[in-house]
Formats: sequence, C-alpha cells, structure tokens
Amino acid sequence: MLTAEHMESLIRRYFDGCNDADVAGMVACFTPDAVHYFPPGMYGGAWRGADTIAANWAHRVATLGSAWTIDRVLTDPESAQAVIEWSHFKTAGGTLLRGDEWYVFDRVSGLISEIRAYYASPVDPDRPELALDGFDYEGRGYPMTCPVPRPHPSQAAT
Repeated sequence: MLTAEHMESLIRRYFDGCNDADVAGMVACFTPDAVHYFPPGMYGGAWRGADTIAANWAHRVATLGSAWTIDRVLTDPESAQAVIEWSHFKTAGGTLLRGDEWYVFDRVSGLISEIRAYYASPVDPDRPELALDGFDYEGRGYPMTCPVPRPHPSQAAT
C-alpha cells in the first residue's frame, strides 16, 4: 500500500535526479510507460516513457542550466495521487518558472506513472520570471535563487 512518506520521498528522489542530471536515478522513479504532460506548445508535447522523461530533463540541465525546487507537497495515498508546487530555474537564460504538477502513482509498483504539469504563466520570452502576478513568493518563503551550483558539469562551457 502506498504511504504519504513513500510518495513524497519518491517525488523528492526524482527531483534530486533531475538536479543531478542522473538519468538512471530518474528512470528508477517511473513505470516504464510513464507519461509527462505539458501545456500546449511546451517541450514538443507529452514525453512518453521513463527513458524519454529522464533523458529530456538531463538535456535541459546540459543546455539550459535547469534546476528545480519542490516548494510544497500534498499527497493522497488513498487515491494514489499527489500534487506539488515547484520552481524551475533556467540559469543559462536567467529565467525562473513556477508551477504545479499532478502525480499519479502505480498502486502495484509504487512508481510514478503520470505527471501533469501546470504553469503559473504562459511562456513569455520577454519575462525573466514566469509566475503568478502579484503573489508574494519571497514573503511566503519560496526560493528566489537557484538551489544548486550551475553550470552543471554536463553543460558545455561558453
């Protein structure tokens, strides 16, 4: 049976894998046929398969200097679902995105089978921070700086 502790721990392990560009670590968090959905026009559409999800995030670390934080977590073991609020730092371009993700867990394996990403703002290349207008992120204790050293070793030297 899924527990709140397992669900949160697995999501945090997935984010650690993202920040470390650890493809194998990320893959281990997903069912093989997992799907990661995005808003229209983002990242080429849904990413299908644990290997694809992991490789694509590792590529974003290498090319965009991506790094993430988990800002809030709610889990519901009874429904095998969780939701998080996150910050995505794209350090190469000086951009900060904020949003939520809805997680669905496989009841048998306990792994993530689906992620649905929701962004706080439409993508706007003229804005360095894509977040809710007027929301006091800093005052509410949200991260305001990238949580891990960048550039990551996988990033090409510029």
